[in-house]
Amino acid sequence: MTRAIIMVIDSMGIGAMPDCHEFNDVPECNTLKHVCEFNKGLNVPNLEKMGLGNLQDFEGIKKVENPIATYATLVEKSKGKDTTTGHWEIAGIVLDRAFSTFPNGFPQELIDKFIKETNCGGILANCPASGTAIIEKLNDEHHATKFPIIYTSADSVFQIAVDTDLIPLETLYEWCEIARRILTEDDYYVSRVIARPYKVIDGKPTRISKDRRDYSIEPIAPTLLNEVKDDGGKVIGIGKIEDIFSKSGITHAIHTGSNKEGLELTLKAIKEELPLEELAYEKGLKYSDREIIFTNLVDTDMLFGHRNDPAGYGKAIEEIDEYLTPILEALKEDDMLIITADHGCDPCVAGTDHTREKVPCLIYSKSLPSNGNLGEIEGFDVIASYIREWI
Repeated sequence: MTRAIIMVIDSMGIGAMPDCHEFNDVPECNTLKHVCEFNKGLNVPNLEKMGLGNLQDFEGIKKVENPIATYATLVEKSKGKDTTTGHWEIAGIVLDRAFSTFPNGFPQELIDKFIKETNCGGILANCPASGTAIIEKLNDEHHATKFPIIYTSADSVFQIAVDTDLIPLETLYEWCEIARRILTEDDYYVSRVIARPYKVIDGKPTRISKDRRDYSIEPIAPTLLNEVKDDGGKVIGIGKIEDIFSKSGITHAIHTGSNKEGLELTLKAIKEELPLEELAYEKGLKYSDREIIFTNLVDTDMLFGHRNDPAGYGKAIEEIDEYLTPILEALKEDDMLIITADHGCDPCVAGTDHTREKVPCLIYSKSLPSNGNLGEIEGFDVIASYIREWI
């Protein structure tokens, strides 16, 4: 079996893109650098030996003389700084049109249509906001009216938050599906509709990560994932991968509630211990000997980047590094592991939104020697090219 394993450390950017000002970002943004500085270094021996510290000066991540991986800095071609744009480019799609954003909230005609088709009675907010802040602010009104909380950010997202002790989770998902259809049919070109369920725990509105769902716009063209699937191979999505690609090109999928769960499932997938028949979209199929395992590790972004928590961000990276010990050991000779990111979300600069950044790319296989530093490469889609050549 020839396999490629892609692990995306969500939002672990490594420096501002030249056009960052077009996305309202400052040239000083550098997610990993600032997380390292805040924590006075990170304990990441596996990422270190793979060459992460050789890419630039990160406090506490040493440069090593003979890294085990090939490493590079990737510069995004697409116009965007969001999850969908980054992941699609990793899989081979380059967007020449940025997804729409709504800095003043969504148009009234869109909101009116959403209210009519969902029969939800009304909505709250309709503005850019931090998710944790907006549910705390509007929780009492939400309980009084039962209206969903609709908000966006600097990214192309239509987010719907409800307390699932008040509004059933199934209803939230149904409302998201309706929003996705409206946005697509009316060509608003919104990247994602996101279900943001929460509960009031110990008096505080608390988001329930495991029940989050992303309803992405369908990929505008076939990706590497479609190529492998159409050729009879397996494409296993772990975390929100199936949502990001709207299930296109995926054969098996499993959602996760945390990075820890995603890392454990990735390890099981590598060791061929996942119950694949249970996770398959189509039961009873036979597959070729080509496989992609695609994992998104979202905690760095969702829990720590957006919440301006560099301490938590650092611990999340260290947790990923701990799991790399058994993951690297479990790799077979015909496996290629690629560790990368999809954008930035610098917790140490003003704001709570994604940042337009370059990303690291670490490429490792037991059967290949390191080619050292490949330098700065234009396009996250080089990853799709490497994998296509590999498998």
